[in-house]
Amino acid sequence: MGGDKKVYTFAECSEFNNRDKCWLVIRGKVYDVTKFLDDHPGGDDVILSSTGKDATNDFEDVGHSTSAYSMMDDFYIGDIDTTTIPSKVTYTPPKQPHYNQDKTPEFIIKILQVLVPLLILGVAVGIRFYTKSAQA
Repeated sequence: MGGDKKVYTFAECSEFNNRDKCWLVIRGKVYDVTKFLDDHPGGDDVILSSTGKDATNDFEDVGHSTSAYSMMDDFYIGDIDTTTIPSKVTYTPPKQPHYNQDKTPEFIIKILQVLVPLLILGVAVGIRFYTKSAQA
């Protein structure tokens, strides 16, 4: 790791979150991994999904090899000002509509959820009644 490196704020690092410029914050250090996106064995999506946050847990949970740890030196550009890292980032999943492939109206689905079990029960009772009367 070279001489004096710059200290970045978390907001600065969060701006670089795409294929053109991709920075990661890992263990209090900032890495410009833009040139490594195409070479990453897990694909670039894995790295891009770790931008805009402290990626330490993401990086360490994978179980990277010692060579991966040594490669980090090549991408190191500075340190992070730890006071600028949010203490807790809340994840809000995107709203996804209920999946209805054939666009069947909701009320029909609800009716079928009741009628189909009743129909099966009716057929079972009918078969039972028929087989009892056939034996007699």
